[in-house]
Amino acid sequence: MMDKAIDIIKNVALKADRVILFHSASGKDSITLLDLISPYFKDIVCVYMYVVKDLSHINRYINYACNKYHNVKFVQIPHFGVYSNIKYGYMGCRVNKGQRLYTMAQLTDIVRERYNIGWAFFGFKQSDSMNRRLMLRTYEMSGINEVQKKCYPLSEYKNKDVLKYISKTGLIKPETYDSKHQSSGTDITDINYLLFLRNNFPDDLRKVINEYPLVERKLFEYDYERDKAK
Repeated sequence: MMDKAIDIIKNVALKADRVILFHSASGKDSITLLDLISPYFKDIVCVYMYVVKDLSHINRYINYACNKYHNVKFVQIPHFGVYSNIKYGYMGCRVNKGQRLYTMAQLTDIVRERYNIGWAFFGFKQSDSMNRRLMLRTYEMSGINEVQKKCYPLSEYKNKDVLKYISKTGLIKPETYDSKHQSSGTDITDINYLLFLRNNFPDDLRKVINEYPLVERKLFEYDYERDKAK
């Protein structure tokens, strides 16, 4: 499986020496994929799409990657969901009805143009969902979309394979909220994420609430229901 992932990466390396990697910072797939591709490219522009900017529990992963890989540069842009949040005032955020909406594909093209880089890497796996399985199986080697210049080396990996690679290579461990909940990104509607911030990164939680005030109500309701059940 790893041999095939490397073959996919080498295939793209024959066509480009500078690539983009959409990187979730604290997620297992991104941690693994960056380590796999780093030996094969002169420059890697990692794109972190934030929901709330400058969170310390995210920055520690970005700093780790920048210190470990000499050929890596991180850039941060708003997640495509942020534009929708602003347009419609999601979770109490400041509303701008005139906010333009963007898709993932549009943001990918914007980053490509800004950095003059054609190929983009993603940590998608067939095991993530039926849609991804159907999509990835249509590509060359189940991981190369030549037309759109998109690459998916982890296509045939499963979660256990990714975690095994991280453990074997001694990479930084992906974020976990607690013993039962793996990180699913900066999901401000996920009570496990919000409790993780409250217990471990209270300054980050304050930043989240400042951007999305109704998060505080969500935590209040959680505490109320928990206390009522005692």
